[in-house]
Order: sequence, then structure tokens, then C-alpha cells
Amino acid sequence: MALITPTCFRSCALLLYRGSRSNATFAVAHKRWPAPSQPHQPQLRWSSYSAPGAALDPPRKKVTLGSLRSMHRKGEPIAMITAHDFPSARVADAAGMDIILVGDSLAMVAMGMEDTSEVLVEDMLLHCRSVARATRAAFILGDLPMGSYEISPEQGLETAIRFIKQGRVHGIKLEGGKEMAPTVKKIVQAGIPVVAHIGLTPQRQNALGGFRVQGKTSKGAMKVLEDALAAQEAGSFAILLEAVPADVASIITKKLSIPVIGIGAGNGCSGQVLVQIDMLGNFPPGHFVPKFVKQYGNVWAESFRAIESYREEVKTRQYPALENTYPTTKEEVEAFAKEVEKL
Repeated sequence: MALITPTCFRSCALLLYRGSRSNATFAVAHKRWPAPSQPHQPQLRWSSYSAPGAALDPPRKKVTLGSLRSMHRKGEPIAMITAHDFPSARVADAAGMDIILVGDSLAMVAMGMEDTSEVLVEDMLLHCRSVARATRAAFILGDLPMGSYEISPEQGLETAIRFIKQGRVHGIKLEGGKEMAPTVKKIVQAGIPVVAHIGLTPQRQNALGGFRVQGKTSKGAMKVLEDALAAQEAGSFAILLEAVPADVASIITKKLSIPVIGIGAGNGCSGQVLVQIDMLGNFPPGHFVPKFVKQYGNVWAESFRAIESYREEVKTRQYPALENTYPTTKEEVEAFAKEVEKL
């Protein structure tokens, strides 16, 4: 009789998982079974949590710097969205987003902080890893938090390396234009792709007098352009341009040779980015939403309805119903009851 070792069991499980979408066969202990013919049959599970599952179909080609540059050359808008955990990244990737940004906005939308200045590098790395586990095709950007890159180019490079090695992202974003050009150059020279965030830079809201539109005057617009050109010259592969008048943003976009991703910067940019929580409508009534946000769903209302229904069914003992429970035989139950009576 062939000996089936624990290693053999693990190999079998791995082949079952990876081979669920093919007609290949696998062998264990000299016996052969055909791979599952139905790739999306639900698994029989006894645990109280849901496993991540296999990658969603249909698979798509991985987004790289090369493909992003190709989109830009062809005039194809680049679609970017934020994500802060496994579920939000998984749906964004499955929906075909080109870039997923693990933005420091997670300080507020995922951690309940007052603003982005509170979030730490360790917080960001945790969320970056969660997003990376879910993402199969999109290009992942990690946002360097306040205090992790401003002191010197060396500090910026050290943090960027941590984001690549520990956060498992493909590139980083940092706030700043001309004053951050040496840091951008240092990071790019180390082989790490960089997006420079200019215009309204939330980490510097106190210096800007709050969340105010930038570039509204000719002088202000020229400063934004100078920041963009400096970041481009330093090696940024793209610019994130926030809260700038549409006409100004369009002129800046045409002046640059790299993509300009807008957020509150009009339709003339090379692409757009939104905070996922905002565009999904995953917030309670009365929550402030910036003017540039379009709400594509109402996740809060649907979640509220579902959770409220669950609470009501628990209170009225409608849940769990028979189909939500695990069975055993009547004989075993009676035997158990008799043993309990003896206690």
C-alpha cells in the first residue's frame, strides 16, 4: 500500500486549487482523478469565515508602466481608484481599474482619523499588503504618509523601499512639486516608480489654509505648472493633480509629456481618480462629499438594510433557519441527551 505523506496531501490541495480552471489531471499515490469540470462550484466549508477564493474570471493582462505609457500615447484615459483592504481591492481589480492607489485617505475612511496627518508608515504598510493580496492585474501605488519622506531624499528612499519590499506595491505616490524634486529623483534612480501629487496637497492643508482649490489665479496656476514640470524632470512617471480649475488642468496636461491623473481637475486630464468610499456612497446621510465626487452607488443604504434585516431576524428567531444549521441523526441527539441527564 502506497504511503500518503502530509507533503503529498498539501501538493494535492495545491493542484486542486490551481487546476480548477483546466481539464488537466493530477496524480497522488499512483491513483488519478480528473480535475473538477465546474470551475465555480461552491466549496463545502465548515468554518465561520469566507476564504479569499481563486482569482476572478476572466483574467486580464497585468498593467505595467509600459502599458500605462501606451494608454497615454494613444489618448486612452487612465482609470484609478483607491482601495484600503482586500475586499475593496478585489472588486476594484475585478472591475478593470488600471491603477489602485492605497491612499493615505484611508486614515479617515478606514481608520476614523481626523485627517491624513495622523496615519503612520506601519498603518499604510498593513493596508498595502492587504490590497496587494487581492490585486492580480492593476498597478498598485502606495501613498507615503506625512513625516516619512520630507526630511531628506534619503529618508524618502528608505520609506519607498519599505513600501516596495514590505507593502508589496509597484510604485509610490508622494506630495510635493519643486521642493520634492530631489527626493523624487533619488527614489526613481533606485528603480521605484513615482507619482507626484500637486495642486491641493491634503497633508499640507494647514499651510494651504484648508482644503482650497489651487491655481485659480494666473500666478497660482503658474506655480502648479512649475511643480508639475519639476516633478516630470525629476523622473515622475505621472502627476496626480488635485482641486485645480478644469481649464488650468487641461493646459498643464497638454504641456507635460507624462500622464496627469485628475481629482477635482476636470475632464481634460489623462485620467481620473476617486476615493472608493466616496464614489460608492458608503457613508451615512449628511456626510460631506466634495463637489468633484460623483456617487455611483449607495452602499451605505444597502448595507444598512441588510444589517437591519439581520438584526430583526435574530430578535424574532427567524435566523438561523433550518437551512442555515448543521444536521446530525436523531439517534445521536437522543444518545447525547441521555448522557447529559446523567450529569
